Amino acid sequence: MSDNAARKQADQIAANRPSREEAEEAVRVLLRWTGDDPDREGLLDTPSRVVRSYDEFYAGYAIDPEEELRRTFEETEGYDEMVMLRGISFESHCEHHMVPIIGTAHVAYLPRSRVVGISKLARVVDIYAKRLQTQETMTVQIADAIEKTLQPRGVAVVIDAEHQCMTTRGIHKPGVSTVTSRMTGAFRDNPETRREFLAMI
Repeated sequence: MSDNAARKQADQIAANRPSREEAEEAVRVLLRWTGDDPDREGLLDTPSRVVRSYDEFYAGYAIDPEEELRRTFEETEGYDEMVMLRGISFESHCEHHMVPIIGTAHVAYLPRSRVVGISKLARVVDIYAKRLQTQETMTVQIADAIEKTLQPRGVAVVIDAEHQCMTTRGIHKPGVSTVTSRMTGAFRDNPETRREFLAMI
């Protein structure tokens, strides 16, 4: 999807966004659907709490990850080795059941001539995590945003996460984690570089 198409889609979604009052009423409907009474004392403030929590859970929709990566630095004394952030914790939500995905991301890139502040890499993970997601999609989105904006010699992303749609419902298999990866450039084409990255994580 082009930048213009993505912006147009985002504008359309924003224009159709329900009001906070409508969102709170939707929570009340769900509370009634569970068989409970949204007017009992313990649930009176639940709709507003849920909507406020959604502001935090899904804050990533309002932020452009590529914008976060655009401020780079050239004063690196010619540094051209791997830059890695290991063990970036995140919480996301499964787009199929809207239950948590909790995990860790490992992100690396091989700079050409410029580097980005390391906190920005963690920020990109958070931006994509704070959306309804599948782990596979999130892995690709993080790698592609870094690839497109920094144009490095390669990008590597590995995500290891536990999905509560699998651990707390359905087949009930706690302790099972899902691992996904995306490699571009030298990480895909050079087995030695890929091995170095995997050994570091």
